[in-house]
Amino acid sequence: MDSQTIVAPMTPAGVSAVAAIRVSGSRVREVVRLLFGEAALKNLKAREAKLATARDYRTMAGDDRATAQVIDSLLYIFFEGPNSYTGEDVLELYPHGNPIIVRELIQVIKSVDGVRLAEPGEYTRRAFLNGRMDLVQAESVADVIHSANRDELKNAHRLLGGALSKKVKTLTEQVMDISARLELDVDFAEEEADPDYATWGTKIEAIRESVESILKSFKGKATVSRLPLAVLYGAPNAGKSSLVNALLGEDRILVSDIPGTTRDFVEVRLFLDGGEIRLVDTAGIADKAADALDALSMEKSREILAEADMKILVLDGANENCAFSPSSTGLPASSSTEGRGSIISSLRHSDDAIHPDFIVISKSDLGASRPDDACVDMTNSIHISSKTGAGLADLKRVMNATLFKKTENSEDLWITSEREKACLEEALAGIDRTLSLIRTNPAVELIAFEMQLVRRALQSITGEISSEDVLQKIFAGFCIGK
Repeated sequence: MDSQTIVAPMTPAGVSAVAAIRVSGSRVREVVRLLFGEAALKNLKAREAKLATARDYRTMAGDDRATAQVIDSLLYIFFEGPNSYTGEDVLELYPHGNPIIVRELIQVIKSVDGVRLAEPGEYTRRAFLNGRMDLVQAESVADVIHSANRDELKNAHRLLGGALSKKVKTLTEQVMDISARLELDVDFAEEEADPDYATWGTKIEAIRESVESILKSFKGKATVSRLPLAVLYGAPNAGKSSLVNALLGEDRILVSDIPGTTRDFVEVRLFLDGGEIRLVDTAGIADKAADALDALSMEKSREILAEADMKILVLDGANENCAFSPSSTGLPASSSTEGRGSIISSLRHSDDAIHPDFIVISKSDLGASRPDDACVDMTNSIHISSKTGAGLADLKRVMNATLFKKTENSEDLWITSEREKACLEEALAGIDRTLSLIRTNPAVELIAFEMQLVRRALQSITGEISSEDVLQKIFAGFCIGK
């Protein structure tokens, strides 16, 4: 392992109240001395937060540190190895989040002989190499950072806590027990009776079930991390853009009384209790396009609706001619809808009607003139006011419940690493070959060899067996400072 000391910011670039910088390696104490002086080094205690003034010793006149340029007044904490994140001596600095301060601190630290800027994922890589975590836990660090919803984050914390590692370790020990007995039979084949294949088969079948169960839990990161998509649609001037702004709590989208203000769909990010979602405001859908641009806008609206995880129909509750077509929206027909125009009759060229998952009746603050309740399924709709905020909290709860549905096995963990999946598939293939050999009653040497391959595949999951290429591929995708 590289013996150099490494330094990098742990927080993103930009202005913030507080930033964080991590230094790890054998030169940490020298960094403390140069930034804070001999007294700080002599009084250095592990896991004790201290307030001090960091100075640039390079501007010092003679031996008088008081003349050195002040970089910042900050907090720092020293962690003595091996009881640190990386297993080495670690210094964490918490200066003010001015990029100038962060840059100057790193430049001074890098001037110490044997200190360099950390590579992506190098802190976590050192933690793995120093036995602070296994490879499954190391990979899950990135999952914790990049989780897009609560379920994904909980799963990442389970992996980081060693839930999968414990399962794999148990399976590895079971395979090693069988392998030890097999290899004993190989060594003393001439002195013992025929091996008890039936006993081995039962134990190996149980291992196979466990491996297959973990493998079936695999969820690709592209699927797990995909943000749910909610789409608002309805007639022009129904209040869709105002609703988006109200949900966000800011004027993100242009709003006017002129129908057709929104010409293209506009996508924003909205945080719900379950996680972040994509929320799309579409161009209004009318009976007939006013021009070619209007027709193109409505076509774009239809396209994004086809991708939606939740389609929300917005009806203008202040307009007596609030228009929608029961047949094309999936709503029940009602005599009260007679004489009203259709907001999406233009969609009838499609075989599939647009069925809303939920209905929002907007502008409830403008009076009692609303769509006849007989026209809509009141168990699947809500009156809201983007101006007063009435009904917004209820709408968010409905969206959260729809887009972040709880599964029956929500407490079970799943794997997202393609590497771990490949190792499990390799182990499963080896087990299947072993069971096939047992059924044909072959030489015990062949069975022992296959079980060795199974053991190595399982050990590769946690990193007991790993190559430099594998480690490089894993940690190269980490951010600098982690």
